[in-house]
Amino acid sequence: MRLAVSLLCLGVLPCAAQVRFPRDVRENRLNLAPYVASPQPIVDRMLDIAGVKQGETVYDLGCGDGRILITAAKRYRARGVGVELSEKLVASTNDTIKRANLQDDVKIIHGNLLEVNLQPADVVTIYLETNSNDMLRPNFEKYLKPGARVVSHDFEVRGWKPTKVEKINSHNRNHTIYLYTMPPEKN
Repeated sequence: MRLAVSLLCLGVLPCAAQVRFPRDVRENRLNLAPYVASPQPIVDRMLDIAGVKQGETVYDLGCGDGRILITAAKRYRARGVGVELSEKLVASTNDTIKRANLQDDVKIIHGNLLEVNLQPADVVTIYLETNSNDMLRPNFEKYLKPGARVVSHDFEVRGWKPTKVEKINSHNRNHTIYLYTMPPEKN
């Protein structure tokens, strides 16, 4: 079932609706958000807004099925690093990456988002809850280099002024994409 859903939403088959998975897919008590896959049009727009360039490194924190990283590698020829807490999602995503022959371009790390060194990142994508973004903010400020971009789906990074905010209707609901450029302006 999950493989079929992944194939649908990765563009192999048309994705009819955003798929929400139960919180227990990320079974560890350290999870910062439920697993909710971003619809492909939102993924495309997040990467467009971030201005991803060939050769840049995109980190996706809570990468789920890897669709953001796979899209970045295929469309922009970017490198991707995903961090995911769920062993099940890491295994499934690595299988998808191998089938797409992207294992040299995309790497998935099984780990805690709060313990990742983000220094190599040019772009960081997140679809986490606002409180989780609050927890990650010190790491962004510590590790990300000037000019790096943080793109958040639906949830702001409190205390930062976004470079751009875009509202998009997709799959019968409104989505908001926030773009922040490091160092971020303070509100």
